[in-house]
Amino acid sequence: MTLKFVLAPDSFKGSASASEICVAMEEGIRRVFPDSDVLHVPMADGGEGSTEAIVNATGGKFIQKTVQGPLGEQVEATIGIHGDGVTAVIEMATASGIQLVDPADRNPYLTTTYGTGELIRYCLDQGITSIILCIGGSATNDGGVGMAQALDYQFKDKDGHEIKQGGIHLKDIVSIDSSNAHKDLMACEICIASDVNNPLIGPEGASAVFGPQKGATPEMVQELDAALSNLDQIIQKSLKKSVGEIPGAGAAGGLGGGLLAFTNATLQRGVDLIVDATNLKEKLADADYCFTGEGQINF
Repeated sequence: MTLKFVLAPDSFKGSASASEICVAMEEGIRRVFPDSDVLHVPMADGGEGSTEAIVNATGGKFIQKTVQGPLGEQVEATIGIHGDGVTAVIEMATASGIQLVDPADRNPYLTTTYGTGELIRYCLDQGITSIILCIGGSATNDGGVGMAQALDYQFKDKDGHEIKQGGIHLKDIVSIDSSNAHKDLMACEICIASDVNNPLIGPEGASAVFGPQKGATPEMVQELDAALSNLDQIIQKSLKKSVGEIPGAGAAGGLGGGLLAFTNATLQRGVDLIVDATNLKEKLADADYCFTGEGQINF
């Protein structure tokens, strides 16, 4: 009898990717069961490795694009194209992630999601009609405003000028104009993959909970939360939506809320989305064993 093993680990952060863990697991299995059937299904939860998991599972491809990084520099970001050819997979961290900013330079007053918006724009221009947007690991606290600016939303201050990029400048917004937004944006089905349930604002919000790891002092946290609160009020006024208290709106420095406000996006637990996209349940149906894991390896 041939045993079937399904290997479905997440990454061991700082140690090995999910794909590398699968290889190591298979090596161990074949030492004991050399003739076994071993299936690799690398997993993720909406953060690091999500694009790789979905693209590899569906026989898709990867595209590299040069976009604006968190502090305005040019970075090389990755877009995954699902095997169906009409769905894109984007990890916002490849364009706007905290790993792109040296610790000494992290400043959520200034960081922007503009590059993430550029990735979305590229997908729309290529005729993509569905996007899975994974929003873990951000360097930002701009409520997705930078992303929306890249898609031609306009955020005006009291003098009628476009606000500057960065989380602190959300306090200057007095109006939002969506009339020139990308023509295909609202027709695109965007699914937000996240494992965060924090609201946009307040003591459990984006600024208070995640701001410090992005370089925010206690004083900055208060100002950034007030700026996001102003954004939510203007969204209510200009777009007739309210996102401030929605669970998950605080993910990625408020990008979750921005996507809900500025697109027709829906939120979904990242791990559930990856399980569906990789058809893990079907692959487990006739398996004898499933190996999984997550975390890191300590030496």
